[in-house]
Amino acid sequence: MIISRTPFRISFVGGGTDLRSFYSKEPGQVLSTTINKYIYVVVKRQIGIVEHKFRINWSQVEFCDEVEDIKHPIVREALKLLNIDFPLEITTFADVPAQTGLGSSSAFAVGLLHALYAIKGQMVTKYQLASQAAEIEVDKLKRFMGKQDHFASAYGNFNVFSFTSDEVVNIDPVFSSKETVKELENNLIMFYTNLKRDASEVLHLQTKATEQKRKVLREMRNLVSPLREILSRGDNLNEFGEVLNEAWKLKRTITPEITNTEIDLYYQKAIEAGAIGGKLLGAGGGGFLMFYVEKQNQKRVIDTLKELYHMQFALSSGGSRITYYDQTYI
Repeated sequence: MIISRTPFRISFVGGGTDLRSFYSKEPGQVLSTTINKYIYVVVKRQIGIVEHKFRINWSQVEFCDEVEDIKHPIVREALKLLNIDFPLEITTFADVPAQTGLGSSSAFAVGLLHALYAIKGQMVTKYQLASQAAEIEVDKLKRFMGKQDHFASAYGNFNVFSFTSDEVVNIDPVFSSKETVKELENNLIMFYTNLKRDASEVLHLQTKATEQKRKVLREMRNLVSPLREILSRGDNLNEFGEVLNEAWKLKRTITPEITNTEIDLYYQKAIEAGAIGGKLLGAGGGGFLMFYVEKQNQKRVIDTLKELYHMQFALSSGGSRITYYDQTYI
């Protein structure tokens, strides 16, 4: 039996430039990190006398004898990609619900591949895990999405991911002192908007708007370098919040579906209560709002948004990992 643990991500700036519609013509770039909220994938070999070859436990329970009959699209394509046809049970559970802007489907794809390779007794690189997870969702399943989430979940920690027309992704770690990372962690707060959405639908509209909004997306990408510099210097992290605010103002102009009256109201209330900046995590339309707020103003912001769930979290330095490995257990 194998258990993988893969972190969810929070993306700060550059989102949307990891879509093929953008980076096929000019480089895209994103700065993100991971948090201590995870998705767990349990993969267990079954003995040959089970009634059905595959048991897949997710929002429903599937019993199948052929890979092609599996309804869960990521599971089906992952088993096909790795040529797995032996009796198997797959179960997944997560700290945060899906469709909330934290890259859950990508984290699942990475964690599933990691566990499947492990049960075959194979070690693979983080780059291979991320690339193949993106291949499953973007190329095989034709989902409208970028590749940043797969790489963020696979690698963990603060990174700048650069996307090029030849489909190569370059990974550059962001170097910050422990004190800077701790200060940033202490000044970030997150709220669940109680709105769930299909990120692929929002990103489909954004993909169609890419050419029209290329200048805006380019401005969003160009915020990566100054934000990285702020993290590296660490002498005035309030500038981090200011960049987030600037990025959010740009992002919300790409398509009307990215935000709505309710989200805008929450954002404005937080700013008036003392937040320096923030953003809606993920593609848009719902999920989590994240704000940069100095410590002395956080209670006022939390009280102002008391109708929303305030989720405690910490920044995470680890990417996808195998937390339990026992090939002898049936």
